[in-house]
Amino acid sequence: MKMMIGQYGGFDEAKYRRDFQDGFYGIEACLFASQEDTDQLLREAKLREFRLGVHFPFHAGRSKLRDALLLSPDQTTREQAYALVEAELRDLAAIAPEYVLFHYPKPVILDEQADWDLWNFSGPDEYLHASEYSQEELIHWTRQLFEWLSAASAKYDFIPVLEFDAISRYIHQSEFLPAMLDAYPAIRLCLDTARLHLQACTDPNFDAMAVIRRYAKYAHVIHLSSLQVKDKTSHRHQPVLPELKPEDGWAPIEDYLSILAAENSGARILFEHRSDRITDEQLEQCYAWVRELWSKATPAPSGA
Repeated sequence: MKMMIGQYGGFDEAKYRRDFQDGFYGIEACLFASQEDTDQLLREAKLREFRLGVHFPFHAGRSKLRDALLLSPDQTTREQAYALVEAELRDLAAIAPEYVLFHYPKPVILDEQADWDLWNFSGPDEYLHASEYSQEELIHWTRQLFEWLSAASAKYDFIPVLEFDAISRYIHQSEFLPAMLDAYPAIRLCLDTARLHLQACTDPNFDAMAVIRRYAKYAHVIHLSSLQVKDKTSHRHQPVLPELKPEDGWAPIEDYLSILAAENSGARILFEHRSDRITDEQLEQCYAWVRELWSKATPAPSGA
């Protein structure tokens, strides 16, 4: 089982010493502001022989928005986003990440029937309404993105990973994306359990379980955390624990992981959580529970 932790905003020594355990697969890093933090990350990766993933952008302060608007209908915005990503990939050569993750689609396409009040967007540039952006446009610009990322993957030696942001009906009610993922096998996905749960609670036409079943085989990494959704959201990036029950508004983590492990036991599990909210004993319980669920649902090797 390939377990990872995140380091966002720089190298957090205390989090690393507490959360990262011997045998863990790696660390996903994002928004590092200093060379000192980068050097420390690389030293630890070499010393303990773990892999590195990057949540774009690795370098902080290079753009107004965190996420590159690679699907923008505005040509200037789109060209600037591609140039930003290209520059970042060149600079990541010294880090040699296994994968680089980008949010998809960006801008997010918002369906009118869903309630987006509980979602956090950093500004109006991050989203468009479905009435402003057609499925044909999404398919066209997605194909361009897949072609570009496939070429960049070969050029810079990394796995491009697309993390589902809010998912439009253009994606979850059609088959164009699985077909495109099959046509461009270099491109992989990230499924975020908290985002899936939030959309299941706010979009009447969204079936999180169906989305996981459809896309699990394409997943390179799972971002694992929970949140509670009632009249509002609370406890975002909460560590997953067996006592956090779906009937109390928490994500159905056991159901999610059962499908994911059965369909793609090789996916990396990134604990994208606020471990500072729980005790050392609860953190160990979190890790043990996830290992148990994953092991129980993983198919036995053929011939066993």
